[in-house]
Amino acid sequence: MKSPYDSSQESTANSSAQDLSPADLADMRRLGKKQEFKRNFNLLSTLGFISIYMATWEFVLVSLGAGLISGGFGGLFWEFLGTVVCYSSIVASLAEMESMAPTSGGQYHWVSEFAPERWQKICRWMSTLGWLASVSSSVFVLTTLVQAIVQVANAEFSFPAWQYTLIMLAFLVITIGFNTWGAKILPMLETISLFGHLGGFLVTMIAILALAPKNSAKQVFTEVVNSSGWENIGASLLIAQVSVLYCNLGKSFKILHQFTRLCADSFHLGSDSAVHISEEVEDASINVPRAMWWSFVLNVIMGIAMLFCIGDLDTAINADAPYLILFENTDSKGLTFFLLALLLVLVFAGNITALATTSRELFAFARDKGFPFSTWISKMNHERLVPDNAVYLTSITSGLLCLINFGSSLAFNIIVSLALLALLSTYMISIGCVLLLRLQNKPLPPARWSLGRWGIPINAFAFAYSGFVIIFACFPAELPVTTDTANWASMVWGGVIALAVVVYYVHGRRKYTPPVVFVEGREGLAMGKYVQGLGNGGRVLQGVT
Repeated sequence: MKSPYDSSQESTANSSAQDLSPADLADMRRLGKKQEFKRNFNLLSTLGFISIYMATWEFVLVSLGAGLISGGFGGLFWEFLGTVVCYSSIVASLAEMESMAPTSGGQYHWVSEFAPERWQKICRWMSTLGWLASVSSSVFVLTTLVQAIVQVANAEFSFPAWQYTLIMLAFLVITIGFNTWGAKILPMLETISLFGHLGGFLVTMIAILALAPKNSAKQVFTEVVNSSGWENIGASLLIAQVSVLYCNLGKSFKILHQFTRLCADSFHLGSDSAVHISEEVEDASINVPRAMWWSFVLNVIMGIAMLFCIGDLDTAINADAPYLILFENTDSKGLTFFLLALLLVLVFAGNITALATTSRELFAFARDKGFPFSTWISKMNHERLVPDNAVYLTSITSGLLCLINFGSSLAFNIIVSLALLALLSTYMISIGCVLLLRLQNKPLPPARWSLGRWGIPINAFAFAYSGFVIIFACFPAELPVTTDTANWASMVWGGVIALAVVVYYVHGRRKYTPPVVFVEGREGLAMGKYVQGLGNGGRVLQGVT
């Protein structure tokens, strides 16, 4: 059987397949995909790509208040430590799957290849919509930082909703430029961002340690203060652990405290960001897993260090923007401006990464006919070797989500709260598929970054922990519950699942090509099942014989 995406076919993208390493060539041949991107990311730039998106210390600063409400300094420290240890099993499991199948499709490809036959079409929309919500929320964070910079000079200043929305859209337009016309410099930009991420941390830490009040080790390690309204401190901390997982959605602290709890102080969800540029990374089956793991370790270390420099607990909890209070404690307005500007630049670099990740995931899904108008969405610009249409569509969709903020900030935050549950559910399903194969003692593709004999226990724990977090992610962060503080994420999640089911029956059942159809060694069985499933209303797949 011949795949329309086979790397042995002639590429119109300047014969980019000729530049592949033997390992990359073997991976693309096994996956049945044509090499259309130029592999211009190395290990260092890939490490920067993930690290700047996860943005640990940056988002600890941007979103301090929410985690402190549930447990104070001591509670935040121990929930942070426990969560990162548990979440490391998810990162390790994702890294191994990436080594087995290094494709831009990521989770939806892994489910297609590793799931039982009847479930090989699930997990498609969740990842895509989760990342779309992430892009929209990222530009919200940037606008919040711009407002904070203005508030250094005018503490009472606040953008009206229409200005907030326009600034969000302006950041989005600039991000488009970096991902299309400036795509050739992305690897260099990510490498610079990595050093900016590290250097910015050192500059900020030195300034705060030298000039701002510091917390004692006793405060950081032992002071557990529950201000959430939950009577049981254990329940409060279990709910607050969710905030450690996802940082790129830190939001306006005045508008929706629940949403800040969900997204604040969290900096680990997003380890899979580089997965979706796998087809642009040299020696992807080893470099991407290494970058995923070591960026996680690096960000954990930097996150812990920030807890000693937050300042007074009550002030941090009650402040609209705790990071602004922290910087102002240096008693230098000029330094405060500089540190906020530095933070803005680094968070913007992470937004470039978010758009690149989302557009590649969208491209990969469209390549397998997962969307209406997939041919247009998956069209490559062969001069820049970038899926321009996927970038534009991602940006337009994210921009439409931003426009919701013009009418209602509450509605905007409710919709983008989808990201956490959407991405966690894709992690859980894909890890569960690999775990099932291991338990059934069935063969898995070779992995250069392998969990070896620890595969079953690590996968099992990661699967169980994902489900555990999903449950607590649906609880409200604070009591009593109001319209503003209610947790709407589960409602949005359920709505997206319903939408995905409708789209599947209207479009996907007839058009979508499961990636497993083209995987080497799986073609005959998978193709037979696929054609059989199409029934009388199906189609013959072009290019497959």
